Amino acid sequence: MTRIDFHSNVPDKLAYTCRLVRKARAANCQVVLLTGDQAELAALDQALWTFSELEFLPHVPLSDPLAASTPIVLTADDQAEVPHYQILVNLSSRTPTHFARFERMFEIISRDPDDTAAGRERYRFYQQRGYPLTHFTADKA
Repeated sequence: MTRIDFHSNVPDKLAYTCRLVRKARAANCQVVLLTGDQAELAALDQALWTFSELEFLPHVPLSDPLAASTPIVLTADDQAEVPHYQILVNLSSRTPTHFARFERMFEIISRDPDDTAAGRERYRFYQQRGYPLTHFTADKA
């Protein structure tokens, strides 16, 4: 069963996600990053290239021919088939269609009231279905 970690009260979702992905890659994990739209996808792609001058996080969009052999894949389409199902990081405001295929999922929730409300709805959705949930507050983590 997918383990789901909520990270809420996040001041900068992209920077936070870059740090989270860095930790996952240090543990040799494969990651799928799901964004809400193409603009957020482009911003995340840029953030992964620029957040640290001394580190490289190999990533490509899901549509790239190298997606199957790249440890970090970016997509805005939660219906698409992805090359690996180890970790999913959800930056969107929706419940990912195929989240249960993943070993672990991270829900990144900003301080924005609409994002917080959508995150609470997803938390209840997973909780009602018996998924193991943990919650971290960014200002305490």
